[in-house]
Amino acid sequence: MKKFLKGLIEWKMSACALFTATVFIYLFFCLIYDNREVSTAMLWGLFWVSVAGSLIQAVCFSDWIIKKMRYTWRSLLFVLLFLPVLSFAAWKAEWFPADQTGAWVMFIGIFFLIFLVMTVGFDIYFQVTGRKYDGLIGQYRKKKEEDE
Repeated sequence: MKKFLKGLIEWKMSACALFTATVFIYLFFCLIYDNREVSTAMLWGLFWVSVAGSLIQAVCFSDWIIKKMRYTWRSLLFVLLFLPVLSFAAWKAEWFPADQTGAWVMFIGIFFLIFLVMTVGFDIYFQVTGRKYDGLIGQYRKKKEEDE
């Protein structure tokens, strides 16, 4: 039960962070298109996408359900699960004119651009963190050898 509650808190925090990011992206496009009004329907749509997205993220990038899978395959699974959810939300919430092919191309392009930036960011973070811990382990081993 304790592990479940911990996971639930992590999921809630992830959903909140994702919702905050989506609201900022929405506000950015409001600024670009000179839209001064914030739609509550859009905010609710972004909320439900954030809830679903954080759940899909937990499934794909933790060992909660999938115990062993390469990061590349996890990323592909995330795209395969999240892009349809996001596209459905965009269509139902009328984020843009659904009958315009160019709008869909831009939508999917922005999705993959954001996905690429986030993936590269995580890779850089993991490399830096890995080097930091490798250095700390090296220092620990050196100190342990000196003490012996």
